[in-house]
Formats: sequence, C-alpha cells, structure tokens
Amino acid sequence: MGNELTLRSDSLAELSSSVGLGELIKPLVKEIFLFDTYIAGTTHLNDKTVLDEINVGEKLVLQREDNKFDSKAILILKEDKRKLGYVPEKDNAVFSRLMDAGKLLTAKIDQIEIMGTFHKINVQIFLVDF
Repeated sequence: MGNELTLRSDSLAELSSSVGLGELIKPLVKEIFLFDTYIAGTTHLNDKTVLDEINVGEKLVLQREDNKFDSKAILILKEDKRKLGYVPEKDNAVFSRLMDAGKLLTAKIDQIEIMGTFHKINVQIFLVDF
C-alpha cells in the first residue's frame, strides 16, 4: 500500500541537530496580527543609513528597553539588531505587558513613505504563538 505509516528511528535530538530545532517547530508557529502603528524616533538615530536598507515586508525584532524616559519602551530592530526606533509611547502599554509576561512579539514593515529626510515607516505588530 502507498499510504503506510513508517516508524522512524530518529530521536528528537538527532532530528533537531540535523535540521535545527527552529525548522522542527516552524509548522507549529502562528503569527497573530495585533496592531498597526509606526516607528517612532527615526529622526534621532545615530546611524541613519539603516533607513536606506529596509524594505516593505521585512520582519523586525521587538525588544524591551530599560529607558529613563519611558518605562514601557520597546525597541524596533532589524534582524541584525540595528536600531530603527521605537513602538510609539502612546501604543506600547499593552505590548510591554505582554513582553514582560514572556510573550514573543515581532513586527513587519507595512509601508515606507519618504518625505524629504523624514522616513515614515508603518509596521504591523504580531504575537508569535506556538
């Protein structure tokens, strides 16, 4: 029969070392859309060349920051950890609580609008669920 089940002798450790743990759990990961917002603070970046290297659809990293101006600050970074800016303070209360509770949030660039030297970067925020 063509639809027979086959018992594999690979252990989970063997599988994870050969294909990587990330590849094993990838089919189990869901991204749940939460919110549309923009990246705040792009005019205050030390390295503005990062703004020339972003693209619509690019996945971004969200990371909590110990910040004396905003106790709920969330950094928005490229995957190589270069800083793009912040989740706006007016939008970060719920997201910071989720992250502080151990939830993984990510973002994706939705739209880039360049107005002179100003970059308006709209992003979508997602909860990564396993």
